[in-house]
Amino acid sequence: MIKAHYPVVIVGAGPTGITAATLLAQYGVDTLVLDRWNGVYPQPRAVHLDDEVYRIVARLGLAGEFASISRPAQGLRLVGRDMRTLAEFHRDPARSVHGFPQANMFDQPQFERLLRSGLGRYGGAQVRGDSEVTDVVHERDGVRVAFTDRVTGEPFSVRAGYVLGCDGAGSVVRSSIGSRMEDFGFEQRWLVVDLATDTDLHQWEGVHQMCDPVRAATYMRIGRNRYRWEFRLQPGESAADFPDLDTLRPLIVPWTGHLSDADLELVRVTDYTFRAQVADRWRDRRVFLLGDAAHLTPPFVGQGMGAGLRDAANLTWKLAGVLDGTLPAACLDTYQQERKPHSRYMIRLATAIGWAMTEGGRISTVLRRRLAPLAGRTPGLSAKVTDSVTPALHASAFVHRAPAARGLAGALCPNPVVDGGRCRLDDTVPARFLFVTTREPSAGQRYEIERRGAVVVPAPPGSDLGRWLARGHAAAAIVRPDRTVMRTSRSPAALYNSLPTFTPAALHPNI
Repeated sequence: MIKAHYPVVIVGAGPTGITAATLLAQYGVDTLVLDRWNGVYPQPRAVHLDDEVYRIVARLGLAGEFASISRPAQGLRLVGRDMRTLAEFHRDPARSVHGFPQANMFDQPQFERLLRSGLGRYGGAQVRGDSEVTDVVHERDGVRVAFTDRVTGEPFSVRAGYVLGCDGAGSVVRSSIGSRMEDFGFEQRWLVVDLATDTDLHQWEGVHQMCDPVRAATYMRIGRNRYRWEFRLQPGESAADFPDLDTLRPLIVPWTGHLSDADLELVRVTDYTFRAQVADRWRDRRVFLLGDAAHLTPPFVGQGMGAGLRDAANLTWKLAGVLDGTLPAACLDTYQQERKPHSRYMIRLATAIGWAMTEGGRISTVLRRRLAPLAGRTPGLSAKVTDSVTPALHASAFVHRAPAARGLAGALCPNPVVDGGRCRLDDTVPARFLFVTTREPSAGQRYEIERRGAVVVPAPPGSDLGRWLARGHAAAAIVRPDRTVMRTSRSPAALYNSLPTFTPAALHPNI
């Protein structure tokens, strides 16, 4: 049954929307999630997330389940049109400050089913499919969301304290607030091919990028028996020109060899237009944009879907604090201040890599053949190619940047093994603020920290957290619920008054 009012209505039940609903449910915030599809969209789209986003998945309580459906990638191989390796950048799946592989391949429908099962562990979220949102209108102290049942045609209307628009590139919510997409001038059309086979292709277990301006291509294994290819389309071509394995074989044969049609199952073939865009406004009063509604990222750095999960992790704890009355409403301004510059950076990075790998004529091809091997043999540059660390967030009321902090503020704190090696940091403390310190606080100081809802985390010199603080020339750090560093100092006492009060009344025992 649909209630007349919800604290939060989420439009869109894809990965971003379900993640936001789950994170809010962990704080006891009820949500209504509306989606035009009835159930999980069955076709694979996103196939990659990094260790920073994996950490968010773990926050949802799904780390083990995701590990069972995902496959760590070993790095990146650049190849020429003749399939000769130009450079190979290896990645160690076990090396990560966050405790998870730095690159993870998966099948999106499987992942979405996992996310929905995780949301089902909490009682405060209702997901309603076959619901077409038609209007989002601000009212006094709330928002009116109108939608239609796509099966019966019956109109509905609910009132929300806040609305999260997670409804994709064609966002109705974005249109409702008059936000427009800023274009970065990048547009390419690609053919996307998903195949299944129980016959191992015996390929290197990393991403293969064919650097060919005529027919650039990407290959990756995304599961036990699932494989993904992407081929840049020529002018006038479309997926209709490649309807079956016979027409696809000239494209995929460098990887499949002479496997027969009986060995291969064509799961899907479609075409996509890769774009680089970001919304000019991510918020209008009580309405927010997240995921593809706010930004579109070319796939060359595998950050499209993950950016939406980052949006959800950034916004939901702030929203929970505002709804609970422990944080001021003005703190919601920090969502766009922090996330938009980060998204712009990642979009520009993806665009630059896309141009470098796929554009240019004969001269560019010659340069790639000469420069790529050099990059692969240069230790610092090679490590940078496979490094999954993303930029620190820009300054805001919740990110205090200072030159002496060596970049710790705005970045994620590490997630080291603690408690005698039995678990990691995130497993031991709830989704509240942390006060990480090399010095034991006094009884009065500890009382003040805990009164504000934070948790004291010791970081003795020589420990992983102690060394991390030392590298940042700090003795203490305030770490936010999304594990972003808010502020650091060489004096723990100087930070006590900077600690926000964040004490949501309900904190689900699952976190």
